[in-house]
This record gives sequence, C-alpha cells and structure tokens, in this order.
Amino acid sequence: MSLPAGATRVPVPAGTEVLAEEVPVALVYDGATQAVMMATPADLEDFVLGFALAEGLIDSPAEIIRTEIVAQPRGIEARAWLAAPAGARFAARRRAMAGPVGCGLCGLDSLDQALRQLPARPMRAAPGPAQAIRALDDLRAAQALQDATRAVHAAGFWTEAGGLIALREDVGRHNALDKLAGALALAGIATEGGAVVMTSRLSVDLVQKAATLGAAALISPSAPTALAVAEAGAAGLALIARGRDGFTRYTGPAGAEESAA
Repeated sequence: MSLPAGATRVPVPAGTEVLAEEVPVALVYDGATQAVMMATPADLEDFVLGFALAEGLIDSPAEIIRTEIVAQPRGIEARAWLAAPAGARFAARRRAMAGPVGCGLCGLDSLDQALRQLPARPMRAAPGPAQAIRALDDLRAAQALQDATRAVHAAGFWTEAGGLIALREDVGRHNALDKLAGALALAGIATEGGAVVMTSRLSVDLVQKAATLGAAALISPSAPTALAVAEAGAAGLALIARGRDGFTRYTGPAGAEESAA
C-alpha cells in the first residue's frame, strides 16, 4: 500500500509502524540561511516561498526568481533566489540582525520584529462558529498524512462556497501554515474571502502569518492566547476557536452568532 508523502515505514518489535518523517530543512535565500526548521520533507517549494511571504522577506511570489531543493547528508536545503529589490532588502535585514548570540531576543529591534506591524484591514464577512465546525470537519477528513501517522498538524484554506480548497500537513504547525501560504500563492488563489483552518492552538505568530496571507478568518479547535486575540482584532482578522462554552468568535463582524457547541 502506498504511503502519503512525508510518511515512512519503521520497524518495531511487533512488525512495522507508519511514522511521520522529520528532517532539518534549511531555508536559504540568496545563499544565506535564514532559518533551519525541523519539518516534514514534502511540499518544500511551497515552504520556501510561503515562509518568505509570511515573514515579510518578499511582498509577492514574483520576487522569487528560482528555487532549488537540495538533499544534504543530514538534511535538506530549500534554496530561493530573490529578484534585485527584494534581494537588497533581505541583505539589509540580514545586516541589521548581526549581533551577539545566545541572548534570546537581542534588543529593541528583535522585540519590534517579534510583534511586527500587521496590515490593518476592516473586518470582513467571515464564517461563524457553526461554519467553523464544518470547516474543521472538512480539514480533518482530508488529512491523509495524519490518518497514516497520527503525528502531524494541518493548515487548510476554506470558503463556504468552495469548501476546503487547499491543505498542507507537517510535523510543525508553523511549517504547515507556511506551506499552505506558498501553495496558495503558486496557484494564484485569492485569500480575501476565505478562512485559514488550523489543527493547533492559536498563538500570535500564527495570527501574524494568517493576517499577512490576507485571509478573512483564522479557525482552530483550540483556544487562542490573549495576545493572539488582541493582534487579530487590530489586524481585522476574525478569530474563531474553541472556548470554555464551545466554539466562540473572539474577534469578527458584530452581530454574528457568538458560539456553537
């Protein structure tokens, strides 16, 4: 029986088990490594593009002129080359990051970057809690890698008219969302009227990525953090997740239903 990408058979005392693959993936732009992530080695072209978009390294997919996925002895390099204006911005950002290591967030610039300015949009029509449950059901039904391994997160893009339009899975929740962002950009799918649907809790960094993506809503089966709610409200992103009394709209258009069991 064939396995989904990102799964492998591993011997165990009683026979074999299907497990998720996890490898170091270096995201390399113009020859400089920006991050090394423990990730599922699938959809890496989506990953290197989506990470660049979500982290503000580029403003559009057109600013990446070439990508290359290169296997190394102990991991994988996902390489991208940037068009001249984006490349110059990236080089300047790299110079600004230079400084002492081992100190966590090193100074004011790093703190500002951790809570970076998000695009502020007016709240738009977004799914209510009942629709959020449908979206999560659609996401769960499409998770082939999770079905095989029981060990991965998923990020999907959902609209009420079209259902689940795109899905990416990964051992890391941030990776899954970056891969989704890249997949949507490569396919030219407009995100303004849809929702990002996650399998994980909603922290502020996921809000930042979803807001940068341009989605109208972010949906999760787990509660958000207080900072995630504040940042989503400021960015005009509807946040719908499981609260104490069921699915709750934490931010979003006034007058919508407030909760669903």
